[in-house]
Amino acid sequence: MHFYQTERIALFVDGANLYATAKSLGFDIDYKRLLALFRQKGQLVRALYYTALAEDQEYSSIRPLIDWLDYNGFTMVTKPTKEFTDASGRRKIKGNMDIELTVDAMRLAPNLDHIVLFSGDGDFRSLVAALQQTGKRVSVVSTLQTQPPMVADELRRQADQFVDLADLEQLICRDPATRSGREGGRSFGSGGTRGGAGYSSREAAAPFQDNDDLSEEV
Repeated sequence: MHFYQTERIALFVDGANLYATAKSLGFDIDYKRLLALFRQKGQLVRALYYTALAEDQEYSSIRPLIDWLDYNGFTMVTKPTKEFTDASGRRKIKGNMDIELTVDAMRLAPNLDHIVLFSGDGDFRSLVAALQQTGKRVSVVSTLQTQPPMVADELRRQADQFVDLADLEQLICRDPATRSGREGGRSFGSGGTRGGAGYSSREAAAPFQDNDDLSEEV
């Protein structure tokens, strides 16, 4: 990865897409280590995490992750999912955060030098091009190490820099030695939900795993 120490950096994380990418590579992301890595690369201004929530459920499996991220350096952007019935009568749940991420990126762009997009969704190609036209550098983080690749070719080509998530594994993966201590009691490290060890991408199962419209059949 190439960054300048003087750059003002913001991370934009497409939560469902990043979850699916890490899962396909077979490792857990430690979000505390992720933040620490990019704080070393430049002046980290913002880290935003986007995900949809099924608010009608009494308990969402992703809620512990969202709470942890909210207390530990991430700005959480969420919205309720939408339920609909398709033409064949199947019930589906949809929660697309592309618009929210795009609007926020354009709003913050005047105060940034480098945008890091954690997504392989080809729909973001136009956003990357628009940011570049304002003089910003844009890095895309996804992977080519799966079959098929998790990143759309047009998005990878548009980016100023493509970073393969697989190459970051040793820098941001969760230490397997810490797993057994948490899985028994759902603890979040010595600091509870507000601190302690970093929370991982698989501590809570992501509700959506598709890469485009994030629709899930029920």
